[in-house]
Amino acid sequence: GAEGSTLMSYFSKNQIQALKPKITFSTLRDLQCPVLQSNDLQGKPEESCSTEELFEWLGAVWNQVSLDNKSSSFLSTYCCPEPNTVVEKAFLCTITGFIIPETIIQLLEQLCCYFGEPKLAYWLTLTVHGFADSPVSWRESEHGFHKGGENLYNFVIFRNLDYWLQMAVGAHDDCPP
Repeated sequence: GAEGSTLMSYFSKNQIQALKPKITFSTLRDLQCPVLQSNDLQGKPEESCSTEELFEWLGAVWNQVSLDNKSSSFLSTYCCPEPNTVVEKAFLCTITGFIIPETIIQLLEQLCCYFGEPKLAYWLTLTVHGFADSPVSWRESEHGFHKGGENLYNFVIFRNLDYWLQMAVGAHDDCPP
């Protein structure tokens, strides 16, 4: 009707276009990484790190926090959990925008191809953040912003294609079963 044609002319006049996701790449050199075992979620002293330790470490990497525990650092004295290994080169790719579930599945499939030859990586991660002030969360609940607006899940995929799925939501949100 008339409303539809008015809206169409408004959008065409103002040249409003769908925003393409923004993609940024960075290379992290000599990165301390936790040692993980796919079948050991709790970790074992001197053998592997736990899922919680990994999640905390990922937060430091995303936020470019130094991992060397310098007492002179004003921002953080965080250090990589033990045991860890130094990776000469790690890639961090960030895609920002409105991304549909089908695209996330495609990204997961592409990442799994990385385990083909040459087999350099032992594990990799894919993290999906919802917007902190998103109106919706999982299930039927509204998303409660409250303090931090946590709203994310993280896949950790291993070379043998085992995987962990970690989820974080605010205290007032529902989480999938």
